[in-house]
Amino acid sequence: MRIIAGEHRGRRLLGPVDKATTRPITDRVKQALFDRLAAAGRLEGAVVLDVFSGTGSMGLECLSRGAAHVTFIERDRVAKERLLKNLSAIGQADDGRIMSADALAAGLVGALPRKPYTLVFMDPPYKMMTDGKGLAQVMAQVSRLAEGAADGALLVLRVERHVEVGAVDGWAGPVAHPYGSMVLCFYEKA
Repeated sequence: MRIIAGEHRGRRLLGPVDKATTRPITDRVKQALFDRLAAAGRLEGAVVLDVFSGTGSMGLECLSRGAAHVTFIERDRVAKERLLKNLSAIGQADDGRIMSADALAAGLVGALPRKPYTLVFMDPPYKMMTDGKGLAQVMAQVSRLAEGAADGALLVLRVERHVEVGAVDGWAGPVAHPYGSMVLCFYEKA
């Protein structure tokens, strides 16, 4: 894992210890995503929420590319420790906050600092999205996250290609961008 561009370009990051728990995004997909976000002017000064952040690849890339602040939501202890080391290694610990919270809790939005968010990443474990209950919980949280998002904010939900997600209250979309076995679903705050 590495930071692709920006101030910390090429910096190697600590990856997940257990890829069954945390699955990092490939460099090719990450590059395509961040090229799209940069072209749309979504990174400079962004206030970012990285839900199910793992070791922080998405949020750290945002900081490298000029985001003002990133709030990382991660409950797994080992992933959180590696995320803290990654954040400290790039010297931007003051620009990020790591919260150990249930990413699907109904009260999460109320507990979040630095609202409103202009960019949200949501990367739930694939196994959570394979049953109807897990998928419903994730989509309900996507809807609730609109409460903490700025007008025009973008939410990027990463799912396996066979998982079908649809419209969600509070957001327009999704616009699907398939990459191999995964799809990045873009929602915009209406």
